[in-house]
Order: sequence, then structure tokens, then C-alpha cells
Amino acid sequence: MTTTLLLFAITIGTIFFFLFKHSMMTLHREELTHYAQAIAQELTDDANASSHQRMMSDTSAYLRFIQEVAGDHVWLVDEAFNLLATGENTHMGARHAATQKDNLRDLPSNAEAMIPLIFQGETMVSEGFSESLNQQTLTVGAPIRDADGNIWGAILIHSAIDSTKAAINQGLKLLGISLLIALLLALVLVSFLAYSFTKPLSKMKVAALRLAQGDYQAKTNVSQKDEIGELSQAIDTLALQLAEASQASEKLEQMRQEFVANISHELRTPITVMRGSLEALTDKVITEPEKVEAYHQQMLTEAKFLERLVGDLLDLARLQNLDFTIEKTPLSLQDVLKDALRSAEHLSRLKEITLDYSMTAVPLVICGDYGRLRQMFLVILDNAIKFSPKHSRIRIQLTDDRLIISDQGPGIEASELPYIFDRFHKTYGEKNKIGTGLGLSIAKQIAQRHQMTLQATNAETGGARFTFDFSKVNKLTATHLEQM
Repeated sequence: MTTTLLLFAITIGTIFFFLFKHSMMTLHREELTHYAQAIAQELTDDANASSHQRMMSDTSAYLRFIQEVAGDHVWLVDEAFNLLATGENTHMGARHAATQKDNLRDLPSNAEAMIPLIFQGETMVSEGFSESLNQQTLTVGAPIRDADGNIWGAILIHSAIDSTKAAINQGLKLLGISLLIALLLALVLVSFLAYSFTKPLSKMKVAALRLAQGDYQAKTNVSQKDEIGELSQAIDTLALQLAEASQASEKLEQMRQEFVANISHELRTPITVMRGSLEALTDKVITEPEKVEAYHQQMLTEAKFLERLVGDLLDLARLQNLDFTIEKTPLSLQDVLKDALRSAEHLSRLKEITLDYSMTAVPLVICGDYGRLRQMFLVILDNAIKFSPKHSRIRIQLTDDRLIISDQGPGIEASELPYIFDRFHKTYGEKNKIGTGLGLSIAKQIAQRHQMTLQATNAETGGARFTFDFSKVNKLTATHLEQM
């Protein structure tokens, strides 16, 4: 950056030098031309060349004044190269007696070529080297006319270019100082901008490296209202999303490990029982017909449990897979619930449990999978019957927007309520010895696939309460059932 600024300053300075030099030389040439033309115009009032003896003293004084003010050499000559007047304090009488060669010696070196052209009416400008001044000079000549327009003399102004060079050098000096000050200010500004630009970039680089190493808590700590600030916010947002994804991945891995552990445990128990029974029967350890029959019955029970466990696992896997479509048709929730209640009554009679239900008279028609909804209601009813004591009641209340199933059992432990719908979450005891721990998970998935919500709470009077909310379900009219 510093080298670039330096090269830029040198380039600009070089271009300015040549432009400034050319401008100063052009300006100096124009000024001398203007002086020569102004003097020629001033002397135009003299009648003719024969009168020069009369006005000689006045003209010489005028030219000496011009030379003292402008600092340039001034001559007035005729076509024969005779000096009619000069800005120097020299006796003109002796000059008139001099030869043409002597006169030319006092004039600029390029005067011999300029004077004939001046008497042709041209204003001449010429550059050359003056041996007397030992430097480059600039000579300007202009014709002087009489009242009739005839040229009777030529005015020559001779100026050293060193004066112009001095002005150029002074301008270059000022330019150099200005460039140096500008360069220093630019360096300070560039340093500040570079620091303000690279500091947040360094912070973002450190944050990106930490993210690459798996530290998703990394933050850029950059707060700017510009493109760099937007980039830092994007990195911070990325870090937040990576942290959430990492937590979700860890939770998923934990769930996978728990699933493997749970399924291994659930499979190990019936398989162990079946293997032990088969070994006892094969080794003739058990030979009594009654005990052999009991062992056969136990193996059949464990086989049914395994069949139910595998079936529940397949159902849960299908329901959790969003690509698995369930067949939905218009149906009445009252009809589905009545069908489930008829099946549940067979179970409730074994424990002499009464099912009290009330349903809204308005048909609740939705688009759903009849078999899955029946399975969902049966899971909750079976769970309520399983944990209810004998001779108790289970209340089923169906309104326009919800279904509440309440039992009079021991309820659900407060510590278990958040996990009641998790896979393989079950209560181990005599009442749930054949449960797989997947029923409530399946019911939850069926409810979600039908835009319902399913919640488990404890009733104030005791017992568990399961609530289905249908408020977000798209309800149809009864005519949809009639059209089927």
C-alpha cells in the first residue's frame, strides 16, 4: 500500500512537472509577446523613421524604464540593424556611427534572422543560447508602424529563461512539500483504515478457525454497520446454527444409543425366557405334562410379545417417516371413537371397569386414516384400563374441538410426564409387564400426522388425563360422508 502511494505520488509529480514547466514557458512567451506588442503600439504615434533623432531621448528613457521594471533587455532597431534606442545607459550617438557588424554584436544572436521577418510584419519569438549571459534566452520581436501603417522600426525584448526556471523551481519546491505532506497524511489515513479493516478481519479469521476445530461457541465480537459487520453477523449466525446442529446431532446420537439399548433389553428378555424353556424341554429336565404345557404357554406368550414389539417398531418407523403416506378419507370421529370403545369394553369387563362417555351431537367430520385413528384411541383407552383399579370408571368426553380420556388410576409421576411419549419409556410393574413402551409414541405420531395435539396431565381429582386437541384439524361437512 505504501509503495503504491509512493509510485502514485512520483507519477503525479512527474506529470505535474512537465505540465507546469510547459505552462510557465508558454506564459513567459505570451507575456514577452504582449510587452513587445504594447511597446510597439506605444511607439506607433511617431510619424516616421526620420523623426527618430527628435524622440530618441524620450524613447530611450521609456525603454530604460521598461527594462528596469521587467528586468529584460530592450532594443529599438531599424531595418538596417541600427540601434535607435535601448534600455541600457549607453550614448546613442556613438551607436549610430557604428557599423552593422558592431550593432549586431550588441543585439541577441538570433536578431539577424528575426529583424527581416519583423519588417515583413510578423511578430517573432525565438529561443537560443546567449554567450554574453551564458544561459538560455527568449527573444521576442514586434514591428512598429507609423500613421500610414508603414513599418519603420522593430522592438526586441530579450529575457533570460533562468527567471522562468526560478519560478518553475519554486513551484516544484512547493509541489514537493505539498506532495510530502499529502503523502504523510495519506500514510496516516491508510494506516488507520488498514487497522480498522484488518482488525475485524483478524477476529473473523480466528472465529472461523475455531468453528473449523469444532468450537461452535466462537464469536467474532465485531459490531459494525457496513459490509464487514454484515459478514461478521453471518459468521455469528453460522456459529449459532452449527451449535444447534451439533446439539441436535448429539441428542440424536444419544437417542440412537438409547434406542439400541432399549430394543436390546426388550428383545433379550423374551429370547432368554424362550431359550431357557427350550433348553429345559430339550434336556428332558421338565417331563411332567402339566409343566411341559406351562412352558409351551410361556414360550407362546413371549413369541406374541416379540411379534407385537416388532409390529410396533414397524408402525413407529413408518409414522416417523414423512415419506410414508397414510390413506386419508372423510370420516366421522364419533364413528371411529365408538368402534374403539367397543373393542375397549372387552378389556374393561375383565377388571369390571365402567366406560362413561359423552359425545357432541354435531358430527365431527375430518379427512383421516380410519385404522390409524382407531389404533390411536385404542392405545390411550388400553393404557387407561391397564392402570385403573378394579370397579373404577373411565370418562370419555368428546366436544367440538377436543377429546378427554380420564381414569382413576395412580396418575403419572411428575418426573415422568416430559418423557411419557418417548420410545421405550414404560413403567415396569405388574400392571405393565407386557407393554413394549412404544404405544404412546405411536399414538403421538398418529395425532401429529392428523394435525392433532396429544397431551398427558394429571387430573386434580387423581388419575391420568389424556387430551386430544382438534382445533387445528381441517373439518369437513356431513355431506362429504354422504357422497362416499
